Amino acid sequence: METLLIPQNKRFHRFINLNSADFIYPDDKTNKYIIIEIFMMIGRTTETKKRLIKGLFKRISCVLDIVPGDIEICIMESDPSNWGFRGMTGDEIKLNYTVNI
Repeated sequence: METLLIPQNKRFHRFINLNSADFIYPDDKTNKYIIIEIFMMIGRTTETKKRLIKGLFKRISCVLDIVPGDIEICIMESDPSNWGFRGMTGDEIKLNYTVNI
């Protein structure tokens, strides 16, 4: 939220918890290994996305005691017209925050 300048009430999270038998991961990872996928509209600069990724590595390793080597992050971007919410497509909606940062 801090890096993307998203309002406090605009948090959308989905957690998918897998049993250890259903989560296959590389031999060089521990049982704390996590994958974070971030879906967002196209518009953020490379610098903003790098700040987000590096900030997540730092905060997760400090707060959850997970080493950066056990964290994988992928940002997937899509054109606003590919999003649908509030009965409209993302390119039709006036957001109360800036995407092009």
